[in-house]
Amino acid sequence: MPTPPDILAPLNPNSPFTEVLYRRRAVRAYKADVIEEHRLKKLLDAAVHAPTARHQEPWQFVVVQNRELLKRISDRAKELARANAAHHGNVLKPPGSPVDGVTSPLADPDFNIFYDAGTLVVICARLTPEFFSPDSWPAHSFVVADCWLAAENLMLAACADSLGTCCIGFAVQALNDPNIKAELGMPAAVEAFAPVIVGVPSGVTAPVPRKPPDVLRWIR
Repeated sequence: MPTPPDILAPLNPNSPFTEVLYRRRAVRAYKADVIEEHRLKKLLDAAVHAPTARHQEPWQFVVVQNRELLKRISDRAKELARANAAHHGNVLKPPGSPVDGVTSPLADPDFNIFYDAGTLVVICARLTPEFFSPDSWPAHSFVVADCWLAAENLMLAACADSLGTCCIGFAVQALNDPNIKAELGMPAAVEAFAPVIVGVPSGVTAPVPRKPPDVLRWIR
């Protein structure tokens, strides 16, 4: 039996994990390669090792690799966005492109919100009636947080496997559309929270500068 890692050991800034942490990018250009099932299962296994409030492990997963279905979901997301253009108009704006008029991605029938990635992993959870009880009001927020923590684990594991990922939060509304949920086999009580595309990057994604940590106060 392998020896478990020492979780209290000091973090090596040059460790493979730290390298992966800083190498991860939001990838928006993919090759046509189909990700093999065994590789995806490893990513899902990494996802369920995320922190979880009260050890509830609420997450469930839907993996979509059918390109026709991915296009229908994309089209539905854009349709919903056009219906709420004042609120969503800038969400689909690719860096450096205009958002108004015919150049807007919302108006482009060929624009795919999944950037032509061949795999979508939808991280979702079953919301039982007690989640909405006044006596357990934080539970819903914890479930959402758990799903996004699982998404982060999945994305880091994908990066370690030389795969690209990108959170597509814009797809959440479409994924919770009753007709789309029926196509995905999601029961009515299950809600999608964290959609992540996975694929083989078609090129190198340049790093994006990040602001330094904004420490509001450091109280000693």
